[in-house]
Amino acid sequence: MRPTKARSHFTRFAKWTAHMTGRPATFFLAALVIVVWLVSGPIFQFSDTWQLVINTGTTIVTFLMVFLIQATQNRDSEAVQVKLDEIIRAIGNAQNELLDLEELEEEDLDKIRATYHSMAEKARGARAKPSSSSRADRTERPRG
Repeated sequence: MRPTKARSHFTRFAKWTAHMTGRPATFFLAALVIVVWLVSGPIFQFSDTWQLVINTGTTIVTFLMVFLIQATQNRDSEAVQVKLDEIIRAIGNAQNELLDLEELEEEDLDKIRATYHSMAEKARGARAKPSSSSRADRTERPRG
């Protein structure tokens, strides 16, 4: 159904980079670079060039990492969304209208969220004081 390996060189590179930058060894390597840069300060008399090296290096790395992190985040978010959509679809009595909520405007999402919030409050209230309400009352569906 799906490829087990990313076909795009960029996707593979972004995944590999995200994986490697999240490792402790990478953090310690970055810290080591900063320590070496600091120790080299007296050698270069703390010159403007010495400062420019670290400023330029960190700017370039930060600039590129923003795009790689965003690409990884977008892909992960899309994968989670597809998995959630499949769970909603697979549950027999689930509301299939909720499958593409991420496509709605903020105001529409707020209305749906308020409906579910109200349902949760009613459920908590019913649980707090035992009543003879029917199962249908506890499984109320939002109307949207």
